[in-house]
Amino acid sequence: MAQYVDKSLAAGERILMRGRWPFALWLGAWAALLVLGVAVVGVFIFLWAAIKMSTTEFAVTDQRIILKRGFFRRVTEELAVESVEGVNLKQSFFGLLFGYGAIVVTGTGETHIHFPPMAEPVRFRRAIEDARTLAKEVHVAPPEPELAHHR
Repeated sequence: MAQYVDKSLAAGERILMRGRWPFALWLGAWAALLVLGVAVVGVFIFLWAAIKMSTTEFAVTDQRIILKRGFFRRVTEELAVESVEGVNLKQSFFGLLFGYGAIVVTGTGETHIHFPPMAEPVRFRRAIEDARTLAKEVHVAPPEPELAHHR
């Protein structure tokens, strides 16, 4: 089954990077299943985490930044690369240690996209910056040659 990001690409739009959930969150879900599974609570914690992680997509394309959540009810947040004003990275001590963190993308106006914790957040941020650079290169028109004035 094709993912939302793949289905929503415009003609000629390319994915620069897909976000991934950090291994630490999967490990926590499995730990809850193993430790609390006996009490049935762990099964619910594991299922909730697995469904949340498998139905959330985040990606950077050469035109947009996309966050999609949900299975029964789809909620998407998308921002054109040209509208990005800033990218903030938040990493705790354990995030630095295990290579995960959260990113907040600020766009023009009041737009904020709060991404969930992701693996390789620095690489994701770099992909956003690369997309912004590509967008500036495409939209900067070459200077027009000066026309000779004849009297």
